[in-house]
Amino acid sequence: MRPRRRPFEHQRPVNRDTTRINDNIRVPRVRLIDDDGAQLGIKTTDEAREYAYGKNLDLVEVAAQADPPVAKIMDYGKFKYAEEQKAKQARKHQSQIHVKEIKLRPKIGIHDYNTKKGHVERFLNQRAKVKVTIMFRGRETTHPERGRDLLLRLADDVKEIGAIESQPLLDGRNMVMVLGPTKNAGVRRDAEDQDTQLSQEAVPGDRGGQDHALGAAPDDAAGSPGEAEPGEPEAAPARR
Repeated sequence: MRPRRRPFEHQRPVNRDTTRINDNIRVPRVRLIDDDGAQLGIKTTDEAREYAYGKNLDLVEVAAQADPPVAKIMDYGKFKYAEEQKAKQARKHQSQIHVKEIKLRPKIGIHDYNTKKGHVERFLNQRAKVKVTIMFRGRETTHPERGRDLLLRLADDVKEIGAIESQPLLDGRNMVMVLGPTKNAGVRRDAEDQDTQLSQEAVPGDRGGQDHALGAAPDDAAGSPGEAEPGEPEAAPARR
């Protein structure tokens, strides 16, 4: 009976630092650069290493392909830390670009067109790019101008929040156009969200004002004091 194979476990490669420093530098000679950038000429590796140790620094190979290789005096720990911080800041400021796709037909109906246009507006207000594709079938490929006119019409309908980044281009049986959000994209949605939040935080009117608006005041319904009801004798005046 054959043994059961274990599933292959894919392991991500570990980023290992291959820079040679100090005792890992095996070449006999190096072109030495001081920690302040001064050129110290060609030295034996042992001399360069002792010079670096004398400054309480590291000897780092910075150009292994040169003849002889170039080595520099530096604090390698601080250098690596500074490089990691730069890479971290670059990743933090790197913006992610989201691309949405909408597909249309050249003979699309007005209702379907308005629905697709609503999707495009929603994507642009989310500050995403939109790839609009016109799909041609059969003899529709003989009239690519219809697809171009449809794409340009769509771009004109959403011009307040979207701008053409890639003009309509025929690619086989498809025609593609890319729209990018403008600075006005999402502004109206943010304003509506703010208005909704303010309306929820508003204090409702007083009860008395609502009663007055819905009907007559209680005094008007009961009549003024001293006024007799219809069919009843008037009250005799009080004796002094």
